[in-house]
Amino acid sequence: MTADELVLTRRGPVLIARLNRPEARNALNASLFRAIGTAANEAEADPEVRALVLTGTGDRAFCAGMDLRAFADGERIGTGSPEETAGFARLAGGALTTPVIGAANGTAIGGGLELLLGCDVIIASAEAKFGLPEVKRGLFPAGGGTTISTRIPLSAALELALTGDPVDARRAYELGLVNAVVAQEDVLESAVTMAERIAANGPLALAAVKELVRLSVTDPARAAERTRHWQTTVFASEDAGEGARAFVEKRQPVWKGR
Repeated sequence: MTADELVLTRRGPVLIARLNRPEARNALNASLFRAIGTAANEAEADPEVRALVLTGTGDRAFCAGMDLRAFADGERIGTGSPEETAGFARLAGGALTTPVIGAANGTAIGGGLELLLGCDVIIASAEAKFGLPEVKRGLFPAGGGTTISTRIPLSAALELALTGDPVDARRAYELGLVNAVVAQEDVLESAVTMAERIAANGPLALAAVKELVRLSVTDPARAAERTRHWQTTVFASEDAGEGARAFVEKRQPVWKGR
């Protein structure tokens, strides 16, 4: 991995991870895959990081998916260490405990859209397009793209996956795939602002809400089981007591994440 393939910066409690392969439209190769997995692990391990923003370099593409040139040369993504692979998988699968905000500065197709599907909130450039073109290359979206039906209506999900044709940002917003569409130059700031709003809340409560809301769509029985776990954990936490005291004392809470 070159040091610049994934650029990490901090804005208070928000970690910003910027895919930085503009010459390849920020396409995923093996080293960028490993770097994203490492960044995901770091976001979860650092108690000072309360939200992660994922974006790309330039105004053409958030991520063009798998680097097909590297693939044609025999390179396979997903070949990092177990820790790197697990971190990437949790991020792409929406299972990262840290809230993730996608800042789609440009087009996201294939693996790029799959990365966004792992985000909890997506802010998109008005110029962006979104698609799953794998079938056009004799492949299928094996990195999580088939879960798109949990985010948008089934008929629309099937159209995207079966035709391989992209939709523009306006259509993505209408379908509920993205949360907001803004001017390209405002994408990152809008995403960071959203991340800061989220990061201001109790971290244990955020982890609980993130897991349970997603499970309520994919596995309702598991969601009911995990709700019982989170009730015990969250309602008995120091943060719950702090939240109540801060409300009574009319001040901002000071979260400890425990």
